[in-house]
Amino acid sequence: MDEMAERRLREMADRSWSRGIPCYTDFLDLAEQTVLKRIRPSLSQPEITLFGGAEGCERVMAGFGVSAAERKGFPIACLRVTPTGMRFASEMNHRDVLGSLMSLGFERSLLGDIVIREKEAFVFCAERIADYVCDGLTSIRRTSVGAARVREIPEGTLFQVRREVIQVASERMDALVAHAFRLSRGEAQGLFPAGKVFLDGAECTRPDTAPGEGQIVSVRGLGRFRFIGAESVSRKGKQNTVIERYV
Repeated sequence: MDEMAERRLREMADRSWSRGIPCYTDFLDLAEQTVLKRIRPSLSQPEITLFGGAEGCERVMAGFGVSAAERKGFPIACLRVTPTGMRFASEMNHRDVLGSLMSLGFERSLLGDIVIREKEAFVFCAERIADYVCDGLTSIRRTSVGAARVREIPEGTLFQVRREVIQVASERMDALVAHAFRLSRGEAQGLFPAGKVFLDGAECTRPDTAPGEGQIVSVRGLGRFRFIGAESVSRKGKQNTVIERYV
């Protein structure tokens, strides 16, 4: 899988460089982002920007030959999915929304982040499938829904975070992951060789890694948080460390 991803990314970088045009991938998951970061120094196209449709997106497209100032040119649409009858609608969850989208026949790489906000969802998708999603997505489980493009993402709606203080003996990744997700130290350490822990989109294999302020720790299947840093020291000598958990 990594070899296929690497070959695809190299081909796109070469095409962008040789033709002098911007080229965009579909949405990359964390494993594919790890491949890109590993090979990035050796790519023919040095200018690469990652963007998922909004700040805080985990699944992102890579734009080869695209500067950070040109992010509005990414072929990404944001759709707002709402029940047609809000009164009797049940709250949505990520799995049900993703399942309904996949049942329309789209590959996962065409779908970016899905953000749930009680009885509605915001879906980032490749621009080329946006109209099909709006026409075809009519229900999620037993709830009738409608989907429409969002021209301006509502301020403060997406990627809400909750500030938490956790006590750790040291700011190693395994200690942070264990306390953040209520795991034993052994359970947390087992996630690293399994390839389930990522730091700023790149796979982290060393449990003793110390994240930097503002870096995002993602654990596949459990969630993610932004590391802020030590706030104080407890009476027992442990560090009161601040994280911002994505909710």
